[in-house]
Amino acid sequence: MSNQTAVTEFLLLGYSDIWELQILYFIVFLVLYLISLLGNLLIITAIALNCHLHNPMYFLLINLAILDFGYISVTIPKSMANSLMNTRLISYSGCVAQVFFYIFFASANFALLTIMAYDRYVAICQPLHYEMVMNRRACVQMAASAWISGIICSALHTGNTFAISFCGGNMVDQFFCEIPQILHLACSDSDLGEVVVISLCMFLSLICFAFIVVSYVQIFKTVLRIPSEEGRHKAFSTCLPHLIVVSLFLFTGTFAFLKPTSNSTSDLNSLVAVLYSILPPMMNPIIYSMRNKEIKGALSKLIGWRLFSKNKMSIFLH
Repeated sequence: MSNQTAVTEFLLLGYSDIWELQILYFIVFLVLYLISLLGNLLIITAIALNCHLHNPMYFLLINLAILDFGYISVTIPKSMANSLMNTRLISYSGCVAQVFFYIFFASANFALLTIMAYDRYVAICQPLHYEMVMNRRACVQMAASAWISGIICSALHTGNTFAISFCGGNMVDQFFCEIPQILHLACSDSDLGEVVVISLCMFLSLICFAFIVVSYVQIFKTVLRIPSEEGRHKAFSTCLPHLIVVSLFLFTGTFAFLKPTSNSTSDLNSLVAVLYSILPPMMNPIIYSMRNKEIKGALSKLIGWRLFSKNKMSIFLH
């Protein structure tokens, strides 16, 4: 207790001391952030403006795009601002907010991916009951449950993380407030409350993972029984983007969770953090726009309409 300190701010050590490298980090993060921002906004706009895409699958996809946008916006803008201003500081309240919203968007994202797996299961395995099961009210309730579950999990994690006393200083070896790095600063090696919260969230995550696996086992069994090759291809084409997104989210998250933080270098920690905090929200719009014909068609119409509008306006001005 004699070494306990009142922490008012944290130092994020995920960057190099060299100013030129900090500018390079800023440029790389800016490019990745703009790709993610533009991709998710295009997905949202294309679905919102195309009446043919106003169905449960694309309603859930809009929610996923919003969550992805929030997920990457929690960490990257602050990191870019720090690198540009040659500082490493983040306030205590800013760190609390960053942890809360990061866990919130990550948890809600995984819950929504589970719901999207159920949507594909009903569409392919029980097509005659699809409109009844996945009606407007059910879709809104499912999406709301994903957001609410994210809030609950995030509140529990954040409350337990910052209820601890800090004796290890205020230096976080990461470019954002990552919970494992913050827990290294705790006065004790383990906290019972945090262990309980992590165990609970891991248990819920395993349930979601098992649900996704069971759903896709049933989907593949049903698809393989479809007599026509065209029907099988169409069914697989609607499932493949979601399956790739789920795999990307799970693999990057699992890799980060299994990596021993205490024995890892700062560069490796930062690289792993980029994999699970930036790669999924950046790649999700690309995966859906490349593997989904309806999304590609909607994006083509949207971009073509904007180009036509610009050409029409230029002709009118001349």
